[in-house]
Amino acid sequence: MSLLLALLAGTAEPDPQIAATIAAMTPAEKAAQLQSTAPAQGDVLPAYDYWNEALHGLARNGVATVFPQAIGLAATWDAPLMERIGTVVSTEARAKYNALPSKNRRRYEGLTIWSPNINIFRDPRWGRGMETYGEDPVLTGALAVGYVRGLQGPDPLQPRVIATPKHLVAHSGPEAGRDAFSVQTAPYDMEATYLPAFRRALTEGKAQSVMCAYNGVHGVPVCAADWLLNDRIRRDWGWNGLVVSDCDAIGNIAHYQRYALDNAAGSAAAINAGMDVNCGTAYAALPRALERGLTTQAVIDRALTRTFEARKRLGHAFGAKSRWDSIPTSALHTPANRALALEAARKSLVLLQNNGVLPLKRGARIAVVGPNADSLDVLEANYNGTSAAPVTPLKGLTDRFAVTYAQGSTLAEGVPLPVPQTAFGSGLKAEFFADPAMTGTPVLTRTDRTIDFNWARTSPAANLPVDHYGVRWTGTLTPPGPGRYTLRIDINRCWDKCSGRDAVRLWVDGKDVLSATGTAAVEGAANDSKSERMEALLDFADTSPKAFRLDLIHASTDDSIRLTWIAPADPQRTQAVAAAQSADAVIAFVGLSPAVEGEALRLEVAGFSGGDRTDIALPQAQQQLLEAVKATGKPLIVVLLSGSAVAMEWAKQHADAIVAGWYPGEVGGTAIADVLDGTTNPSGRLPVTFYARTSDLPAFVDYNMKGRTYRYFDGQPLWGFGHGLSYTDYAYADAKAPTTLTAGQPLTVTARITNTGKRSGEEVAQAYLIAPAALNRIGAWNDPVLRHSLVAFQRVALKPGQAKTVTFTLDPRLLSTVSLDGTRAVRPGAYRLFLGGGQPGSTPGQEVAFTITGTQELPK
Repeated sequence: MSLLLALLAGTAEPDPQIAATIAAMTPAEKAAQLQSTAPAQGDVLPAYDYWNEALHGLARNGVATVFPQAIGLAATWDAPLMERIGTVVSTEARAKYNALPSKNRRRYEGLTIWSPNINIFRDPRWGRGMETYGEDPVLTGALAVGYVRGLQGPDPLQPRVIATPKHLVAHSGPEAGRDAFSVQTAPYDMEATYLPAFRRALTEGKAQSVMCAYNGVHGVPVCAADWLLNDRIRRDWGWNGLVVSDCDAIGNIAHYQRYALDNAAGSAAAINAGMDVNCGTAYAALPRALERGLTTQAVIDRALTRTFEARKRLGHAFGAKSRWDSIPTSALHTPANRALALEAARKSLVLLQNNGVLPLKRGARIAVVGPNADSLDVLEANYNGTSAAPVTPLKGLTDRFAVTYAQGSTLAEGVPLPVPQTAFGSGLKAEFFADPAMTGTPVLTRTDRTIDFNWARTSPAANLPVDHYGVRWTGTLTPPGPGRYTLRIDINRCWDKCSGRDAVRLWVDGKDVLSATGTAAVEGAANDSKSERMEALLDFADTSPKAFRLDLIHASTDDSIRLTWIAPADPQRTQAVAAAQSADAVIAFVGLSPAVEGEALRLEVAGFSGGDRTDIALPQAQQQLLEAVKATGKPLIVVLLSGSAVAMEWAKQHADAIVAGWYPGEVGGTAIADVLDGTTNPSGRLPVTFYARTSDLPAFVDYNMKGRTYRYFDGQPLWGFGHGLSYTDYAYADAKAPTTLTAGQPLTVTARITNTGKRSGEEVAQAYLIAPAALNRIGAWNDPVLRHSLVAFQRVALKPGQAKTVTFTLDPRLLSTVSLDGTRAVRPGAYRLFLGGGQPGSTPGQEVAFTITGTQELPK
């Protein structure tokens, strides 16, 4: 057994330096080191904050390569690509880490990465589903293994970073009540759906950390669940890495879940169950727990040992060095990294339908409409870094088509959007000053199309300090029609150790319409607990240009500014129709945004609540926009940008083409243009089911899987899991597999795939297991019925006329089924395996039949 495996299995000899350090510490010092913001301790432990994020690129710490959001990465169905992305992300994390002069690390500067999110996206109403790899445990597990391996690197004893899959376990909404919610689900669903991706990430991916979730399971908080942390992942899976809590989850044990009397009892319950590092401060009560006999020094020392071993492997503590200490800042956001982000974005795009209108000819006259055509947050999503040179869809299309643009509508009633470039004529003059008071000569003057910027832990120009500058935008503001407008200034407030607040002042038509000193939050409808929104109501009688000036006094650690509006619907829609009438085709960018779906948002509007959705249909304002531009008779191409499936029955019937684009990252606009004009042949596949309507779904709070995901849904979806079209065609032939298999043996199956079309492309070959009917029905009449399950997939690049043979080798676990009591085994019977470009019955493919003899029960 290797040293790392021994460490993860808990069988290695204790490190004498770590043991001696722990022995010399007081109970209060030990408790402090087990909280996410750990102070310095002597000469061997610098101050360290364990909280860092890298969901789809290094997050919240300045400029870094921003890849497509996780759900978009899932749509690539490309595990090797995930490993390459993980390598870039961890390299950039090391580059930033190495550049700091001190070993002390504040939040978002450390090497313990709390990613990936591998919860199963069981219901499209969940606002955080965009952070996941979709609804299938095999797809999720494979992509998680790739990303974890990329993050941690080739040397497990000296990882580039430590990956932390989250949130263990059965955590996928609703956002409201997540701090106290207790999941009630059957042993079957836990074993068949909720645990497999975590098992694979820890045992195969060798993730060195894992995060436990807020929720409970059957009344027991998962961060205090001995059956889960000590028994399942450590005993059954043989893993002994670092367990961290979701933030404030330990405090929730007493204060929301009412499972313990106070923080001392809640902390004891967690650490006794195998939970190590507390994100938050509840573990400060551990000394009281010791005094009351609720836990022991040995249990606390065990958690400290795992924690310190992780920091030493990273080269952060105990004088340790790392082979990655020399990665330079030149490794940040390189051309190669940006090219990888573009590759990922291209592969993530899913062509849902196409009547031949795509690809478009370059130079065509197109109308670009829709609320998601030119918005930064739709590129960057959430848990994101700062894009160095973001390319929105509007920018990407303008570079190669004759474009007329109109915003056309809002996202949903009461939800603001960035004031579009059409309102600012030829643009705004932007002057940047080294002095926040904006005295002297600007150090930079440029023209900005909009005011929509993410400057988190960075600055707009190289010669401006991160937390000390002023910006003045001047020009004109032209409304699309008369009516009442709500102008809003959104500033994302800093996340950690904030100093001060930014001040702003806005003049329109010579009048001071909005002033905020930045010293206190302004009351209003904030979407996010870390943002401040300031607004002014303006009535415009006509469409004449109004003098415009906005000053930003940046003398704090706040990190962005957006000028948004809610405009009257009729003038916006009229602009879009006029643009469509003069074009050869209309491209409508519709969907959702991180303003309406996400983590614990403060938002209550029609169709949306607290970050989740109450209705999965396209919001009415956008539906009306689509119908209006379609009525012009011009070809309509719909590009859906969202973190989740959206029910678009009308669009399926009336649009000429539909593309699912997710939140595509920093160069998403280029990738979308590449697919629309045929530079790239689309090859993405859906990682989730697109249901036709909200009423097709079971209750959101029901965690049983009956009626959910492609495996158990017996209705007719708009588009199924695994679906995706191409500009070429593929044929499957010569599928071969053994006809008989003894339980416990692997199954090897081959098939020949031919590109029968005229374009090069990449096919995503998918293999689905269809178990005997008696094993598909899990229990009684009202229990889930398993239709079929994805067991393997791979991308295959083919030139026109080229053929390749693909091989899938399925191990016993992939051939197993789960009984009602949660027992997993390879069981006898007649099985079938479907090979094709999608699910059985949805696409041409090949099927092989084989019989399994005997039974082999598999470990948990």
